[in-house]
Amino acid sequence: MAQTTVSIEQLSINTIRTLTIDAVEKAAMGHPGMPMGAAPMAYALWTRHLKHNPSNPKWADRDRFVLSAGHGSMLLYSLLHLSGYDVTLDDIKEFRQWGSKTPGHPEYGHTAGVEATTGPLGQGVGMAVGMAMAEAHLASVYNKENYQLVDHYTYAICGDGDLMEGISGEAASLAGHLQLGKLIMLYDSNDISLDGELGMSFSESVRTRFESYGWQYLRVDDQHDVDAVSKAIEEAKADSGRPTLIEVKTTIGYGSPNKAGKGGHGGTHGSPLGKEELRLTKEALGWPLEPDFYVPQEVKDHFAAFKQQGAESEAAWEQLWNGYEAAYPELAQQFKQATAGELPQDWNADVPRFAPEDGAVSTRVASGKVINALAKRVSYLVGGSADLASSNMTMISGEGAFSAADYSGRNLWFGVREFAMGTALNGMLLHGGLRAFGGTFLVFSDYLRGAIRLSALMKQPVVYVFTHDSIAVGEDGPTHQPIEQIPSLRMIPDLTLFRPADANETAAAWEYAMQAKEGPFVMALSRQNLPVLPGTAEAAFANIAQGAYVLSDCEGMPDVQLIATGSEVSLALDVQKKLQEENIKARVISMPSRELFEQQPEDVRNAVVLPQVKANVVIEMAYPSGWDEVTGGGALQIGIRKFGASAKADRVIREYGFHAEGIIEQIKKKFF
Repeated sequence: MAQTTVSIEQLSINTIRTLTIDAVEKAAMGHPGMPMGAAPMAYALWTRHLKHNPSNPKWADRDRFVLSAGHGSMLLYSLLHLSGYDVTLDDIKEFRQWGSKTPGHPEYGHTAGVEATTGPLGQGVGMAVGMAMAEAHLASVYNKENYQLVDHYTYAICGDGDLMEGISGEAASLAGHLQLGKLIMLYDSNDISLDGELGMSFSESVRTRFESYGWQYLRVDDQHDVDAVSKAIEEAKADSGRPTLIEVKTTIGYGSPNKAGKGGHGGTHGSPLGKEELRLTKEALGWPLEPDFYVPQEVKDHFAAFKQQGAESEAAWEQLWNGYEAAYPELAQQFKQATAGELPQDWNADVPRFAPEDGAVSTRVASGKVINALAKRVSYLVGGSADLASSNMTMISGEGAFSAADYSGRNLWFGVREFAMGTALNGMLLHGGLRAFGGTFLVFSDYLRGAIRLSALMKQPVVYVFTHDSIAVGEDGPTHQPIEQIPSLRMIPDLTLFRPADANETAAAWEYAMQAKEGPFVMALSRQNLPVLPGTAEAAFANIAQGAYVLSDCEGMPDVQLIATGSEVSLALDVQKKLQEENIKARVISMPSRELFEQQPEDVRNAVVLPQVKANVVIEMAYPSGWDEVTGGGALQIGIRKFGASAKADRVIREYGFHAEGIIEQIKKKFF
């Protein structure tokens, strides 16, 4: 057969290509072009450089690989299958089908060997930056002379679309500033986007751009030259002070006689080749037409040797680990806990409890106190802010800044790069060994919403510290006063939003988030001081897991139930007191997390929000949305349906109707 005259490397590359086109053809959808063009560079990386063990995809010191151009998922699935991960040929045949291990875009936690969920272009670049940051920090903390316990690279493959997304610029700028020399990105430069020729929308000098960020730039003009690609990766590794972008000029859909290199509907970016073109492509590659999904035995044997190399690499690391554990037992124990995501004993012993007599304190300040209490005992807790640490209260006292000069620092300086911050936090959590948080103003959560959504999709327990949570921001005005952000964040599946009423609820929310294996979490925190409410020092910690509790009850059956979150809980207590003066009995319910409350069994929910009481009032300084599921419908919702205004906080709050007298008037009008 023709294959006998082809090198094992070329045979392997064509196996990746043909598995791709067969899978896409069978699914009748997909993106064959990118894998067909990028197969040689991916082969060079995976067989000559990538340190991994398919028998243990979670080996702590493996290299990380992120396919940022996630639409080319068949490139990754083919490599995982050939390398010996738990991705069978039957899984390849079920590409894009219900319940298969090979969904349309790579999904973390769903397929063995997939390090990150990708597909939203550009985010893979940011997550790779976060992984490289994690590696640099852990290496700085744990490595000792003769014991390079943490010593691996982060690789990514990106495409033109990734580099057009603004997030790639934010993330690359941060990576260059931090001099992350163990970050290497291969750029599949094929000059084609979905709609057609790239030149219609993209003509910048990628080289100049990345060099200005502080990256090393390398270029390979011959996509087929595996040796040249490998040499470029070696050169990238040799530059320990700069991340590296390797631009590889490729032909999208390589091998397809009539569609290779073409964009738009006539190309291979996002459409199957079609049966006739698939036949012609296999003929052009010297590939047998039958059977479909053909993997030559030589290729199987070739990759089996690489799998054995991976097992040997991990075995050598295990020997290193045994010596490290004997020489540095305390650090070894800390490393084991960190990589397993386990909390040390008495991890929350320093978390403060607050009393009413302590005086009013904003929940952002309370959060800062809790962060510092946790950081004393949880050595792998790191975090920062998008240039708002002094406002978000995210600084860890007594700890240095994570920087090119000292990667052991635990304070992360993201700069005004909210989206990059979110993607980097995801990358750190995906890498393992760290728990990470990041802060900005709640209204600017919109800038990183895509990253928050991926946090939720991957169930990563990132903690987002979003302060300045309401119109009480005051003079900064409507651009800085969130209205729709809280309900819109609540709509993200698997995200838990906490809007604590006081300092104790804030501490309880942090304790809940720290113990969670899955996330993410949003802390919506006040700028203004809030009173420490009576009873929360016990009730908040006892009830935080159920999301809501009765903070102040009345004798007998209440006439009205006041349900509030955040700063409005103290207002609800004022309303309760004034209603009592008019012989109207009210129950005050604090609901720090509506998501957790809605997950509770019916009997738990009914014990808090009594179903027999029909006069329900929701008080929250946000756009009122989704509350019918809590109240059963018909509630009076005191919220905000317009943008904010610039004035002193007290004036804005009152003008928008958040005062006891006005709320009582509305209650009487609706229910009595």
